Amino acid sequence: MALSRSRFLSCLMASGLALAVPAVHAQAYPDHPVKLVVPFAPGGATDILGRLLATGLSDKLGQPVVVENRPGAGTVVAGGLVAKSPPDGYTLLLGASTTLTLNPAIRATLPYDPLRSFTPLGLVADMGLVLVVHNDTPARTLKELVALAKADPDKLSYGSFGTGSSVHFGGEMLKTATGMRMMHVPFNGSSPSLGALMGGQVQVAVDTVVATAPLIKAGKIRPIAVLGAQRLALLPQVPTVAESGYPGFDMGTWFAFLAPAGLPAPIQKQLEKALADVMADPAMVKKLVDIGLSPDKGNGSALQKRIERELPLMRAVAARADIRVD
Repeated sequence: MALSRSRFLSCLMASGLALAVPAVHAQAYPDHPVKLVVPFAPGGATDILGRLLATGLSDKLGQPVVVENRPGAGTVVAGGLVAKSPPDGYTLLLGASTTLTLNPAIRATLPYDPLRSFTPLGLVADMGLVLVVHNDTPARTLKELVALAKADPDKLSYGSFGTGSSVHFGGEMLKTATGMRMMHVPFNGSSPSLGALMGGQVQVAVDTVVATAPLIKAGKIRPIAVLGAQRLALLPQVPTVAESGYPGFDMGTWFAFLAPAGLPAPIQKQLEKALADVMADPAMVKKLVDIGLSPDKGNGSALQKRIERELPLMRAVAARADIRVD
């Protein structure tokens, strides 16, 4: 009887240990460094954002979060890499609206699907876009610029930092909302675009607040309007397009955290919680505001809804303006 009871207890303990194994493994995440893929080159505002968040997440997760820069093809390279990675929580993506709503609108083929290839973890920040003009341009408000464009429809051209970029979409949306005509002149980055504006090769440009604010404050270019729904902390005196007479206008660029599709629910919850804690830190909020970003605390569900809401809108803009990248 004693032997039977001993065997029974041994079996019971073995069963309990067996049942506990998955829980132990689930609780062990992460047990080695996590890779954060940033789809932009080192040194820019997005790279700074990625490194700030990586540092914050390292503290929350108890393991290093290491940034890996993978620029190329308008974030397509990084998006495809993460989409094909194992869904184990050790490869994350600092995705952008370019990755999730613009590329699918302008590219016939992509190595990922914006809604099915990723596990959304949360929104992290918005970057405002600004309409700026050469200092000699007589218009000082958006309505004056619209009147100027309509008086001489072939006079104005606007610079952007690339075909299919968020600022290209913003410029085309402005043309539709206001009825003005401007020729799009794409450049390879903000620096050449804004250089052409200061040099008078283009009269207008749309660019990020990060790139334009120093030039505006130095008096080298003049702001006309902010494209987003809210005024920007770095440029509080500049009205929005909506405030300038075109209600409902809202265009910006934003950033979010994602993992490959199929991420186990416990790891997803852990990462969402860690990201939310990082974004709730007042010191982090201040750092993001200081570099020209507007913190966003939306969770994975909010990110999913934003993609679903904006994707058809961006496809409509691309179709109307014939924006394509082959």
